[in-house]
Amino acid sequence: MSFYNQRGIFLQLLRPSAVSPMEVRVSMQFATKEEGYHPVNGDRIDYLLKCIQREAVSNDGGITFTMGPGHCDLDGDGDFDPQDKAILLALAKAYSKIVNP
Repeated sequence: MSFYNQRGIFLQLLRPSAVSPMEVRVSMQFATKEEGYHPVNGDRIDYLLKCIQREAVSNDGGITFTMGPGHCDLDGDGDFDPQDKAILLALAKAYSKIVNP
């Protein structure tokens, strides 16, 4: 996250399991921060207010991804629906294709 943006997405490509070498796992963490100040010395501190973590898994080398049920409203309509899930799966697929993140 930057000084100008209060929201951020952290992505991590996880190792495949020993059982399934074609497995691709992408961990996604969505966070919102708020600026505050240390009560004693007055230094600026960034607090993470809301963190949601999701994981997408592919067993075919990153061609298709699946994701368990969860709550992560991305389009702002107040619920986790197929549009939200499609956004997360597309994000996982795109990130898994990056060679050197």
